[in-house]
Amino acid sequence: MGQRGGRHRNGADTTRTRAFLRLLPALLIIGGAAYEYFTPSGFSGAPLFSAAPLAAAPFFSLGSTILAGVCSIGAIVAVHLRFSHAFHSDNITEMVTVATVCVLACFINRIVRRSDEQLASARQIAEAAQFAVLPEPAGRIGGLNVAARYEAAQAGAFIGGDLYAVQDTPHGVRVVVGDVRGKGMGAVAAVAVVIGAFREAAEQEGSLEAVAQRLERALAREGTRRRGIDDFEGFTTAVLAEIPHGFDLVRVLNRGHPEPIVLLDDGTVSMVRPEEAALPLGMGELGAWPDRATEAPFPAGATLLLYTDGLSEARDAQGAFYDPVARLSGRLFPGPDELLAALAEEVRLHTGGGATDDMALLAVRRP
Repeated sequence: MGQRGGRHRNGADTTRTRAFLRLLPALLIIGGAAYEYFTPSGFSGAPLFSAAPLAAAPFFSLGSTILAGVCSIGAIVAVHLRFSHAFHSDNITEMVTVATVCVLACFINRIVRRSDEQLASARQIAEAAQFAVLPEPAGRIGGLNVAARYEAAQAGAFIGGDLYAVQDTPHGVRVVVGDVRGKGMGAVAAVAVVIGAFREAAEQEGSLEAVAQRLERALAREGTRRRGIDDFEGFTTAVLAEIPHGFDLVRVLNRGHPEPIVLLDDGTVSMVRPEEAALPLGMGELGAWPDRATEAPFPAGATLLLYTDGLSEARDAQGAFYDPVARLSGRLFPGPDELLAALAEEVRLHTGGGATDDMALLAVRRP
């Protein structure tokens, strides 16, 4: 309740701040006029009048910025005509000062608007690249209900190194969830390599072990090709899963990734732990361990949850990690979409909205 209340207070504070900023140019003009009206001759409200168009420049349109400058000069004229029909040199200097500042504010307004447009364009490009590399899976694949969710740590950010893919194959429904070391376009390149290799290998290879080896070789080839050209993020933690058609089980192969979770329809929750630890993908030159898949029961009504460390390593204000097994035990969800929505909301509450890592979630349910 404390965290929820804190979020509401932060939202209310932000709304009040925005409302104040929108009123600030008018308040400055009114304040300048009142200052000049009630103070003796020789006292000038030029600083307040000059501040009005500057305050409008970052938040309003060009027309509104010009209007703030015109109203400031109009207020100066109105106040001085109230006491005298003649303008002195000080009055003219005051109006010229405000007009000069207004011109500068117009330049600032155009620069800010151009930067906003460039930022919006960059976000659109990043979003298109992310969705091209990481398309949303269908809601039903191979008779299973599927849901995926990508939560960026930074609002408005789309490019990241978390990945997921689901594919129906002759060997069953196969899944990969992974996390590439690094961020930016290098990480996206590695994501594209892993997903592309997975989709091909999932169809052709008869076992998860063979699929993992194909991913390993794909990352090694790409790393060799790009060496000396740019930095390639070749270190990827990943977990592969296979749900064979007609069998109530799931096979899991883990390459240094957080263990997936199986949720049964009676509220029982358990992790699928690997029998033997293995290195992440892309680290084959450091040593070779034979890949071994682990089998676990996956009956009707069960849900397989795969995720990246943005979930399991989310910390609260005291530094405590979010524990998905403890949080999900004894709970039932209508479907995978509701499960992922609940997890995303709970992580936001747990971290107070201050998550430091992207989070990819994938849930597969046997109806």
